Amino acid sequence: MILLDNKKILITGGAGFLGSTLVEKLKEIGVKEENIRIPVIEYTDLRCWENCLKMVKDIDIVIHLAGKVGGIECNRKYPAEFFYDNAIISIQMMEAARQAGDSARRKGVEKFIAIGTVCSYPKHTPIPLREENLWNGYPEETNAPYALAKKMMLVQSQAYRQQYGFNSINLILSNLYGSGDNFNLESSHVIPALIRKCIEAIESDKKEVEVWGTGNASREFLYVEDAVRAIILATEKYNKSEPVNIGTGIEIRIKDLTKLIAELTGFKGRIVWDITKPDGQPRRCSDISRAKEFGFEAETDFIEGIKKTIEWYRNER
Repeated sequence: MILLDNKKILITGGAGFLGSTLVEKLKEIGVKEENIRIPVIEYTDLRCWENCLKMVKDIDIVIHLAGKVGGIECNRKYPAEFFYDNAIISIQMMEAARQAGDSARRKGVEKFIAIGTVCSYPKHTPIPLREENLWNGYPEETNAPYALAKKMMLVQSQAYRQQYGFNSINLILSNLYGSGDNFNLESSHVIPALIRKCIEAIESDKKEVEVWGTGNASREFLYVEDAVRAIILATEKYNKSEPVNIGTGIEIRIKDLTKLIAELTGFKGRIVWDITKPDGQPRRCSDISRAKEFGFEAETDFIEGIKKTIEWYRNER
């Protein structure tokens, strides 16, 4: 088991939605603020190799969250950027971390935590999604470039363990939501987008809200604080090459999700389904048994999590 108290930890993407929550939790459990390094994207472009080398200097643990992320529309609009940015950042960060020990003649980076995505599963995968089925087909088309770029991180992680003995693990996160999420309709995911649309419709007295697709697709959602707890537990306790699903093991149809968010926000108008727009992957629901091996189970009740997210948006937007 790795004790994090006195470790120097690099968190790429540490200023983002998941990263900022992780930083606060690490401080709560005793990691000193001066031992947490966060690259600031405006000044540290991790697509640049020299910046990656600079970031891992004197670091014990890398938790790699950084990447270009967004909803279906963003993925469709910028597929090349989603592929290149995510692939090059991950490849370079892991290689820089691997080299840190050799070049500086020190113990180097002790562990690399690579954060993958449930999008990497094939479009038509038996439910629940099991890690051993990850390679049994091509990802859903609208986010395939992003999904494949993130999937290469798993290949790299396993290859580096095999050849170099480099301790890198790969966590496959379900769709996240929670306080501090991205509510920009150009790039947000479904929960923050629905919350914003419903609240703005109430405030402007609109009688309907438009939602993409048929509503028949299902998704599994993980509250951000649960995701953070999983990352910390895996950092402390998990040291194997096999990827690990991090989720709740519970799915909800987008139609039912939309109805729930409308009810919790107080929107009483009509939901209009734009069936010309894609649903994305038909179903997502993970087998979470492997994560239980290092003690993780999600704790946040879904309705309570949605209520907290709505409250945060109303107070902080």
